[in-house]
Amino acid sequence: MRMYDLIEKKKLGQELSTEEIYHIINGYTHDEIPDYQISALLMAIYFNGMNVRERYDLTMAMRDSGDILDLSSIDGVKIDKHSTGGVGDKVTLVLGPIIASIGVPVAKMSGRGLGHTGGTIDKLEAFPGFNVSLSEEQFINQVNDIKIAVTGQSKNLAPADKKLYALRDVTATVDEISLITGSIMSKKLAAGTDAIVLDVTVGDGAFMKNKESALELAKSMVDIGKKADKKIAAILTNMDEPLGFAVGNDLEVIEAINALNGNGPEDLMEVVYELGSQMIVFSEIEKDKAKAKELMKEAVSSGRALAKFVEFIEAQGGDSSYAKDINKFKPAKYIIPVNSLTDGYVHAIKAESIGLASMSLGGGRETFEDVIDMSVGIVLNKKVGDTVKAGEALCYIHTNDEKKAKVAEEMIRKATVVSPEACDHMDLIIDIVE
Repeated sequence: MRMYDLIEKKKLGQELSTEEIYHIINGYTHDEIPDYQISALLMAIYFNGMNVRERYDLTMAMRDSGDILDLSSIDGVKIDKHSTGGVGDKVTLVLGPIIASIGVPVAKMSGRGLGHTGGTIDKLEAFPGFNVSLSEEQFINQVNDIKIAVTGQSKNLAPADKKLYALRDVTATVDEISLITGSIMSKKLAAGTDAIVLDVTVGDGAFMKNKESALELAKSMVDIGKKADKKIAAILTNMDEPLGFAVGNDLEVIEAINALNGNGPEDLMEVVYELGSQMIVFSEIEKDKAKAKELMKEAVSSGRALAKFVEFIEAQGGDSSYAKDINKFKPAKYIIPVNSLTDGYVHAIKAESIGLASMSLGGGRETFEDVIDMSVGIVLNKKVGDTVKAGEALCYIHTNDEKKAKVAEEMIRKATVVSPEACDHMDLIIDIVE
């Protein structure tokens, strides 16, 4: 079949067959179809979309382009959690150990961050010696031994996605539901777990800026997961303001450790308990979500969750003394308050701008080759709905460069709205798709 004809077909809004989709993905993965033809196809998909069957075939063809992990030797229902990303998102660091301490196997592949802050893998490297590159055998053995392992994505896991995403990134075709679905779900299905819980973030600091588009994506991914015989659910969570108080790698790790000690921010813990209760229900350890949340809270209050976190860090070669004593993390050279200029109520803390401010301090990367400054970032002192007095700190900038702090402060001031009228705190859980 000719690629020209397939481009023409999709340009006219017609369906691509299963065979045609596999031909395209296999050909592009093996460098048999040039970038310029795939670019044309991507734009045709962008304007004409794909139906559910095409999305499924695209996802499966991308999944089948590389390795598929066989986790059948892990006891129990293997569960993965995925977030579409946000600012201050340290959920996995808190959620994983809680769930594992209850006996649910958490087998997670994570990536590095690009943009606002580091990804889960970057944050785990805050522990000296932590091994982010487990072999498949090590990964499986560790989940069997301690119920949790987190490793970087295998280079040969859905390689078609890596090639396609790079091309989408430079052809303005990233934000199309079918292509986003295929990108996320091909990797999740290749990772080999039995169940998937998706955290689909919505709002200023999220990829999906409004509920309608987030709901469309959530339904699309859940449809694909069910078609692939996976237990799957998507929870839409609010990302109009940063999650928790800390934004920045070491700062977020410290906040996660505090959360496992029972001192987590309310918004962070609400998201953790909602996602976790769904994971526990999928595991069949508990059928009722309310009772599942009680199990999680008991795991934290008893200290079992923190003990599991320490065990997890040690199992992957990390220095767990940092988890036992957060004062071991090297602080930034300067901690500078950003004070409110007026009395009032905090109406907005625009998450994306806060994330970019942290990135301007060195807390994120523009390319995967950039080196992250682990100690820098922003710690909020106020959240939306809180009262504030003139001269009171809205947040604190953690920086090793005072010039960068001035740039970050300007960004933070533009991102923060203080008004005389009272306003409510934000709702965290927007919707659930099952």
